[in-house]
Amino acid sequence: MLTLSNKHNPLENSSLIEKFSYHKPQLNLALKETVETHESLIKQTPLAPRPEPKPTLFSSIKTLGSAFARFSTFATKADASISAYNTHVVNDEDIGSPEWKRNLDKEYQALTKKIIRVVNLSDFGAIGDGKTDNTAAFKKAIGNGQVKVLVPEGVFVTNGVRLPSWTCLIGVGKGKSIIKLSDRSPKGTRLVTNYNHWLGNHHISVEGMSLDWNVERLGNAVKTCTWGNHSSCFTFANVTFGWVKNVEAINAGLHGFDVSASFYDYSGDGNKARGSSQYIWLDQLNAYGFGDDGITTHHSENIFISNCHLSDPSGRAHKKGFSNSNGIEVDDGSRNVWLKNNSTTRCFGGVEVKAHHNSSAGNNVHILGHISVNDNRSYNFRHIGHHKRTDPNSKTAYHIQATNLISIAPTFTGLYEGSTPRGMVISAYVHVAVNHFTLIGDPEYEYHNNPVIAIQYKARSIYLKNVYMRDFRSASTDIRIYGGEQHADHITLQNIKMDFSSPVAIDIGKNVANVTIQNLNAVISSGKYGIKADTKPFQCTELDIKGYSSPIKINHTK
Repeated sequence: MLTLSNKHNPLENSSLIEKFSYHKPQLNLALKETVETHESLIKQTPLAPRPEPKPTLFSSIKTLGSAFARFSTFATKADASISAYNTHVVNDEDIGSPEWKRNLDKEYQALTKKIIRVVNLSDFGAIGDGKTDNTAAFKKAIGNGQVKVLVPEGVFVTNGVRLPSWTCLIGVGKGKSIIKLSDRSPKGTRLVTNYNHWLGNHHISVEGMSLDWNVERLGNAVKTCTWGNHSSCFTFANVTFGWVKNVEAINAGLHGFDVSASFYDYSGDGNKARGSSQYIWLDQLNAYGFGDDGITTHHSENIFISNCHLSDPSGRAHKKGFSNSNGIEVDDGSRNVWLKNNSTTRCFGGVEVKAHHNSSAGNNVHILGHISVNDNRSYNFRHIGHHKRTDPNSKTAYHIQATNLISIAPTFTGLYEGSTPRGMVISAYVHVAVNHFTLIGDPEYEYHNNPVIAIQYKARSIYLKNVYMRDFRSASTDIRIYGGEQHADHITLQNIKMDFSSPVAIDIGKNVANVTIQNLNAVISSGKYGIKADTKPFQCTELDIKGYSSPIKINHTK
């Protein structure tokens, strides 16, 4: 079974994904197919509105508070509209990149032309001995911007680095140029961030270094962060045009890398914070030991995350045993986020697209190529607080496109005790297209009769295509579509192949409507049911089911 260390070179991700992908698709064609599939979901017969719960006094007060916040200076309206930008498909290098990246490349050229000084940090008295406080040297070297600051090899201690517009901070590589927080730095310190979170900054590039948040200075503190976007190794807040490349984040109190608005907004679903960061490229990043997430985005848009590796969170930003610590998290109010050829391991969620109950969901997310190894939930798409029958329906949990995903041996984790392993969970989201998805279990691992893929809690208009699964032998079901009062509906499963996996291939719960299963190939030696359903699916064709005691079990016929 594959093992990835926290020093894994993320430039190897593309070849790893190709190695483990069952179908090994031609990426430009697969990506086109995913886009067309997603478009078909939007164009299909309009979904009948789900009933909303009857308003209570408490919910009415919340609605009024949300409206007040929206029209205040602190929040603006969020929506779930599709981005005007396409996924860029021209050549091998650009496949899966957002269309706007071409303009971002031009802005980088503008940054290089704007630089009027190139300086070495050592020329301002900096000493990289891991002891000397170099805060003043950083300030003098950076000045008011229009500068490229070269950070030589060494460990440069500081109380924090703030970067104005038109600034490049360039080291000689991960593990060589190291910026480390001082032992005297408060818990809420951001190690590297932009200069002005309220007025905003632009055109900032950071490259070739390690950022050590020095969590050891906190001793045995139960919680390693304060609030908002504080306590992280790297934070962009209200930044337009930013680049972070070949950087390592070590033991952050909160996040390794945070692309954020000026502040986190929790004024309700349908709102987002002002002061978004936008047009940001994160590339070749490593993060480990983070208290919450390796890479996270909040209330920002047009973000490209590529060739990154996130692993081994401490979870210490949360109460022990309740650590929602993800490798990559597209969180509250984020829109138009592209992920390409990233990897995660030993996290709670490998990739989580989500929101808290009192914020807008991350939406319009594109994933091309990701490998998740031993994460508890490889891919977790959910809007918390919009799952139960008595919860309001999400206004913003829409539009996820994912191509060529790999899930290897999801496991139980001490980060979140009681959370069961999953290859994928889709909850509350609408219009989700997943194409070319390979899931490989550990045949010796005890999954304790849990499903591998769960489509649940008001998920609607979901299309899984070209899915391959094997070796989840102690799981209950390979794909379970949950029923009940908050059932999923309008689900299409096409070209699904199971090889000696769970005892039940597909389980469709009560009240689930409009399920299509096309071209199911399920083979096992002593399984229970190929398809188990409360009522017969809407359409079921091209079935090749072998080795199950009952190929199809329908509880009720209509």
